[in-house]
Amino acid sequence: MKLTILGCYSATPRTLNNTTSQVLEINNHMFLIDCGEGTQVQLRKHKIKFNRIKHIFISHLHGDHFFGLVGLISTFRLLTRETDLHIYGPKGIKEIVTLQMKFADSWTNYNLYFHELTSKKSELIFEDEKVEIYTIPLNHRIYTNGFLFKEKEGLRKLNVNAAEDANINMAYYRKLTQGFDVENEDGITIKNETVTKSGLKPKSYAFCSDTMYKEDIIPIIKNTDVLYHESTFLEQHAHLALKTKHSTAKEAARIAKQANVDTLILGHYSTRYGSIEAFKDEAKVVFDKVELAEDGKTFEF
Repeated sequence: MKLTILGCYSATPRTLNNTTSQVLEINNHMFLIDCGEGTQVQLRKHKIKFNRIKHIFISHLHGDHFFGLVGLISTFRLLTRETDLHIYGPKGIKEIVTLQMKFADSWTNYNLYFHELTSKKSELIFEDEKVEIYTIPLNHRIYTNGFLFKEKEGLRKLNVNAAEDANINMAYYRKLTQGFDVENEDGITIKNETVTKSGLKPKSYAFCSDTMYKEDIIPIIKNTDVLYHESTFLEQHAHLALKTKHSTAKEAARIAKQANVDTLILGHYSTRYGSIEAFKDEAKVVFDKVELAEDGKTFEF
């Protein structure tokens, strides 16, 4: 699982800081999460292939999380993209995008599918044989979701020597890795767990965009490997976090601790602060394993 931070600052882009956008690579998928202004420039800068992005997830309709979307869609068109593109986001995102395309007379030359979200409860919005994705309802000034990405259980590891000793025909080896019991050459049923063991532990990643402190999300993200949680303010400005429905670094850490996640990544920093190290310092008072998102930084788990 690989996470590339394209932008992780709040409100407005600056010469050295970009607004929210990131790319998650998980089980041969490449997902774009939020698409702030300048996202396509960051994609080019970090040599991420546009055509590998088939699914884009937009948390909410504040500009610093989606103003780069129409431009990216337009660039895909100019590059004569043929691959389908799916966009998941709040109700209204289709109207916003198609209105601009209509007045620019710039309809896409590829299939563009919108999956508009309205539920205030967690729901499954994407699933295939490898990955499933759920919404994480958040509490911000407008309708907002985070997203939980979960790998499915992979193939089990076969103990070939044990399978041979159990007199199992090689034709059944694939079925064993899929978790099934099989009959051996003597017609005896061999229990799967006697000749296989679990494969790699499935990875999971939770993206919690703009939100005030919200313990309701803890059951949804419980035991997640990696949690990205907004931390717009430090404790000295906790009153601003409450007023604007954002979180402090310490509040993000409290969520991480209660959810028993393995690693917390902080982001969405207010640009009022001279250094982001203070965010990590405050969070580590509550939760030990804390990382700082930075534009262009890559995490591999």
